[in-house]
Amino acid sequence: MPSPTTFIIAQDNSRNVVVDGRGIAGQILCEQAGRVAELKKNGVTPGLAFVRVGEDPASKVYVGRKEKACAELGIFSEMHVLAEQATEGELLALIAKLNANPRLHGILVQAPLPKHISEAKIYSAVSPYKDVDGFHPLNVGKLMLGDSTGFCPCTPAGIVQLLARSNVTTEGAEVVILGRGNIVGKPMAAMLCQKGKNANATVTICHSATRDIQSHCRRADILIAAMGVANFVRADMVKPGATVIDVGVNRVGGKIVGDVDFAAVRQIAGKITPNPGGVGPMTIAMLMSNTVAAASQKN
Repeated sequence: MPSPTTFIIAQDNSRNVVVDGRGIAGQILCEQAGRVAELKKNGVTPGLAFVRVGEDPASKVYVGRKEKACAELGIFSEMHVLAEQATEGELLALIAKLNANPRLHGILVQAPLPKHISEAKIYSAVSPYKDVDGFHPLNVGKLMLGDSTGFCPCTPAGIVQLLARSNVTTEGAEVVILGRGNIVGKPMAAMLCQKGKNANATVTICHSATRDIQSHCRRADILIAAMGVANFVRADMVKPGATVIDVGVNRVGGKIVGDVDFAAVRQIAGKITPNPGGVGPMTIAMLMSNTVAAASQKN
């Protein structure tokens, strides 16, 4: 089993504001390494298949990080790459083959897919029991019903863990989510408004048609920015002492920046995630957690 130092990176304690996503993700990965070791004692090696269509540079980087995490935890992984011109039928045939492979407990189809391929159709084709991304309609339905037997999308699940392990109370909190996407915004709202541990929040979703979005943001105890607009959240939009979670990934001038003006907002916030180094590592950690859970169900 890897030692904690394999994963955990020292926390930035300046003003005790910056939330160390890498360190918290490291804690989760160490926990999963222990679970992998126990599964292997029982003759089960968790297996995860990655599927990528085309040569999108960002997708290659993201999948590479996930492959590295698998290797560090002792999870078996295999990569399948189809050409950009591959048909929807070819991708569906590959998914059917992976669904039938007993060595694989999880399947991840890396987004984005080419425009001629329906993401909804592809995500529905992945077995719900191997859907470690949490995008299959069955798992989405379970999430809405508060059924914990399904897989939750990795980024929102990572944010829930990030808040819990940073001692941020969600019960009774005013949470404002910027963005209504299927990957972050909608599932994030569903998780935080559930009746249960690390939830019980009052949730508002804001989007491009929201009136006076600044006033919504200023009343948030927890502000989650997932709009995909660089530096959208300014200091004057944040309530002093609020927790600010930056999910955005935006390329500006060859650099990756978030949805939050980090330098300014950190002077106001009680806690804030850096970008990079905040939500991203948590997403990978929860993918590993879902894969181990899938392998445990098969055991």
